[in-house]
Amino acid sequence: MNAELTFLQFLQSLHSPMLDGSMCFITRLGDSGILWVTLTAVLLVFRRTRRVGCVLATALLIDAVLCNLLLKPLVARVRPCGILTEVQLLIPYPDDFSFPSGHTAASFASVTALWLAGKKQWAMAALPVGVLIAFSRMYLCVHYPTDILGGAILGAACGWAGAWLVKKAERRMAIPRN
Repeated sequence: MNAELTFLQFLQSLHSPMLDGSMCFITRLGDSGILWVTLTAVLLVFRRTRRVGCVLATALLIDAVLCNLLLKPLVARVRPCGILTEVQLLIPYPDDFSFPSGHTAASFASVTALWLAGKKQWAMAALPVGVLIAFSRMYLCVHYPTDILGGAILGAACGWAGAWLVKKAERRMAIPRN
């Protein structure tokens, strides 16, 4: 058995009712990027935070396309819970492939976008949430550690791309920054 599966089996030994409930709740925050999409929508409503909302929206859109439409089907990696069949899933079996972790990619796209949009304190507050969401995916045995690593790298790149594209659009449209 490879190191990733061994690590995931170790995580299975940590299960307890309290941790199970906590990890299920935390992972739901990342379902369909709901936490990050909600944050983006709120930021877009207010004029003072609209630019940050645009950076987040752009980053999340790039992430959704690259992660869910391109990479997951291209790599087509079977989830660890499909291999470790003795694991009792606490959440519904995801209907897409494993690599990269979409929950992690959306989280790190958002954290990076917040940082690069000048909201460093918000990014530092969001980072532990993103890390917990990423960890919950391994705890729940629906992602390998390399899925998480790939999602974090992809997400950070998407956050950077979102900030870069918004900055480029601002220059092109000669919009003054707040």
